[in-house]
Amino acid sequence: MLWQLFIVFFKVGLISFGGGYAVITLIQREVSDKGWIGNTEFQEIVSLAGMAPGSIATNTATLIGYSEAGIFGAIAATLGIILPSLMIVILIAAFFLRLQGNRWVRSSFYGLRPIVTGLIIYAAIHFGLSGRTESWLSWSMAGMLLICGGCLLLVMKYKVHPFGVILLSAIAGIVLF
Repeated sequence: MLWQLFIVFFKVGLISFGGGYAVITLIQREVSDKGWIGNTEFQEIVSLAGMAPGSIATNTATLIGYSEAGIFGAIAATLGIILPSLMIVILIAAFFLRLQGNRWVRSSFYGLRPIVTGLIIYAAIHFGLSGRTESWLSWSMAGMLLICGGCLLLVMKYKVHPFGVILLSAIAGIVLF
């Protein structure tokens, strides 16, 4: 089991461009295909991982590893997800000074930006709607869209600190729901 945890999260770590939120759906697919975690439990783990300091992907891997194989499972999953990034960063650092002006390298990074954004938006929609039977026009969905739009406005236009926006969102959630 420890080896399986390491391999699954090593694969996830290899393709985790764009940070933790971009690979949440990949993690969910991998662990559900293995039958390790159900959908509801996965959502709870991701919620807890998002509240803890650090990368949400690493925290999610650690919690899944712990739930499946205890402390050694947590260590195996954590090592699996962070080792690819560590190896890639070391390789990039070794060659970056020579490659930073390369047109192909710059272009590839511009090509990765939209896919990362799309993956993050998909994860947000997937988690926002998961387990809900209401339609897009329900009061619940309207409230979530209102909070989302308000947060975007506060951060982009009024430059409110993200911590303040998180607190206001929590208060809005209490009031609306």
